[in-house]
Amino acid sequence: MILNGFILFLNLGGGEVVMIVFVILLLFGGKGIPNIARTLGKGMREFKDATNGLQKDIQQSTGGLTDQVNEHIQEIKKEIDKEQP
Repeated sequence: MILNGFILFLNLGGGEVVMIVFVILLLFGGKGIPNIARTLGKGMREFKDATNGLQKDIQQSTGGLTDQVNEHIQEIKKEIDKEQP
């Protein structure tokens, strides 16, 4: 699915994709391609884990700030309700 979107992004046709696959087979051989795919998969997994960890850290650090803002909003609403007859 991601590969399909990537190919569309580069605006490659079927002939170009076949030529690229052929060149990769010539350079790395049939036995080298699984190692390349495995390495790319590990790299993508590590990148995903790192981005998820960063996102989690940001959410944790801003969680207290959100609570404080909500408390101030409630206080302001109470003050507005007191002022209105």
